[in-house]
Amino acid sequence: MALEIERRFLLKNDQWKKYITHRTFIEQGYLSYDLNDWIIRIRFNGINFKLGLKKHIKNFTNYEYEYSIPRSEGEKIMATLTNIIKKERFFLVVDQKNWIVDCFKDKNFPLEIAEIELTEEKEKVILPPFLSKEITGLQIYTNLNLTKHPFSKWENKDLKNI
Repeated sequence: MALEIERRFLLKNDQWKKYITHRTFIEQGYLSYDLNDWIIRIRFNGINFKLGLKKHIKNFTNYEYEYSIPRSEGEKIMATLTNIIKKERFFLVVDQKNWIVDCFKDKNFPLEIAEIELTEEKEKVILPPFLSKEITGLQIYTNLNLTKHPFSKWENKDLKNI
């Protein structure tokens, strides 16, 4: 059983850029719409397609499974979806820990989110100085929610409620 344990943060500055090891562009769409059920997504990273299944368990732990699918099938599925998200993903190493920064494009620009995957929820993490507010568990910031309610359409009242 694959578990994903991650914490997510907003960024307060660009100091994270000096830690970049590599990057990729991601386009993903969703085949499910309910944040409280299994989330089914398709992701293309410029090379291959993967189907992902994700289900929230508790706190910041989820079940997560990914399966490679043929490019022709991925292209057909992706072509039928309207709830697509695009982002540039940067991989960082900070204090010997692997971090990811997603810089969202199109309707979710200029949103930037950093995340770290942990081995257990109690794992201690030294938070880098480029992080701002922790958004772990806030559904408004999930990728699925961002396909339905893009960041560029948020009103100031939406931002104040988080």
